[in-house]
Amino acid sequence: MELIKQAILKQLASIIKAKFEIDAVNLDLVYPVFGHQGDLSLPCFSLAKSLGQAPMAIAKVLAENWTTLDSVSELKAEGPYLNFYLQTDRLARELFTNFDQSVRNVGAGAKVMLEFANGNTHKEFHIGHLRNVAYGQAVLGLLGAVGYDVIPVSYVNDFGIHTAKTIWQLQQDPIDDQAGVNRGYYLGKAYAEAVAKLNDNPEAKLAVGQIMTEIESRQGANYELWQTTRQWSVDYFKSIYAKLNINFDKFYFESDLIDQGKLFVTDLLERGILTVSQGAVIADLSAEDLGVLVVLRQDGTALYPVADLALAVEKFATTDLTQSIMVVDKRQSLYFKQLFALLHKLGYQQSMIHLPYDVVTLPSGMMSSRLGNVILFTDLYQQCQDKLIAETKLRHADWSGEQIKAVAEKLTVATLKFEMIKVGAEKIITFNIDEALRFDGYTAAYLQYTGARINSLLTKAGDWSPAQALQLAQSQEKALVLILAKYGDIVNQSALNYEPSELTQYLFDLAQAFNDFYQSCQILSAESEVRASRLQLSAQVGRTLRAGLAILGIEIVQEM
Repeated sequence: MELIKQAILKQLASIIKAKFEIDAVNLDLVYPVFGHQGDLSLPCFSLAKSLGQAPMAIAKVLAENWTTLDSVSELKAEGPYLNFYLQTDRLARELFTNFDQSVRNVGAGAKVMLEFANGNTHKEFHIGHLRNVAYGQAVLGLLGAVGYDVIPVSYVNDFGIHTAKTIWQLQQDPIDDQAGVNRGYYLGKAYAEAVAKLNDNPEAKLAVGQIMTEIESRQGANYELWQTTRQWSVDYFKSIYAKLNINFDKFYFESDLIDQGKLFVTDLLERGILTVSQGAVIADLSAEDLGVLVVLRQDGTALYPVADLALAVEKFATTDLTQSIMVVDKRQSLYFKQLFALLHKLGYQQSMIHLPYDVVTLPSGMMSSRLGNVILFTDLYQQCQDKLIAETKLRHADWSGEQIKAVAEKLTVATLKFEMIKVGAEKIITFNIDEALRFDGYTAAYLQYTGARINSLLTKAGDWSPAQALQLAQSQEKALVLILAKYGDIVNQSALNYEPSELTQYLFDLAQAFNDFYQSCQILSAESEVRASRLQLSAQVGRTLRAGLAILGIEIVQEM
């Protein structure tokens, strides 16, 4: 589509230059909502403003002076719009030939650090964390697809009071140390149990405080237990990332940054950038209309900014970044505005972006780590996999157990990721496992089923050659070609907006259009050139589905 759009824009610019004696520098072709308004459309409102003429009159002049273009079969001035009807076979030929160039290289190699999967050791990894990592990985893929050099990193909070609470609970009820026990998983359960027990237990709270003091001093038996259990959590997180096919270039840990952060705070106090107020160390950001950011409490204990300031300095000192992006839930939106404002005061002018997202709930209501009513990732993964194994057995009684499990594992990962990114980041997700696993809705299973159907079709076709002259005359064929043509624009738009749901919706629309085409048009039994044309079209749909899902971190299955 890109080459055709550029050819149209070039001719329009020439007409505008000749008839109106101005340079058309900001012409923009859009996709009309309804097919009867053309396949591409030029709104003439901005031109009307520049020329001081009615947009309808401008559209009429452009239509009257249009000359033939192979890719455009018809042109109509309809109200304030100039609508183009494209030559389907010509558009399809461009798609088949130039698919790899359909996504624009807007990043041009600029280096971006993307921070996500910021979990807490000694806590559970639940469905809310799954949304974070799925969203982060999808943004990683989108930015990479449009030409950015993206460095994925994870920042792990391993030094907070939550670690002391978990260790206190372990002293009451140690985790079985036998082989095969997922100790990282059980640490999360221990944390939830600790929170419940500590609510009305002042003596226990004092004990937790003493444990935390020992951890911060980096000596003693509790510090040693912290080291051991911290590694359990880190190993557990990494096993989940491996299962989800997510890789990080680097892991940052709060425990490695906190001491440097405290030294940094002392320096900022001496420089007058931070001040003392009622015994606490603060950054006064009232001039930026961001209130006050507390850095150290009155008792001298550190809050999030201490390590976060050290982390930012570390990032910018060791990597030549043009942009630093953090994927953290929306409840931290004000905090990140304050943090970025403080960093700008310190002279860091690089682009810093917080990508917020909303919570995941259940049909029964909100979840809470402290109340222990969350869906743990490990439990959810197993539940999905068990259901998909049962479903796959019904479909393929002749498959081996290993084959069934391999497909079920891929479908499980695809399902969990897709459910976390198909909804806009600003919206709440209400997760329903039965809906997520449907094969006939807006689900990963539906997209996977479509991809497998295409693969089966091409396998049955055997050896075939591309059509010498494409023949795609049916309405379902044209609809499919037009959706395929939007792929590059959708990827670029999704990356620009940091919004994977725009790409997931596009892929779902594409799958629906293909299945309409598949049901309406004979393929394998069609006449030779039509058969070859439809096989090429089917293959392009499969190629586009694979490419789009790969950007989102989802591997397509060949058979299901």
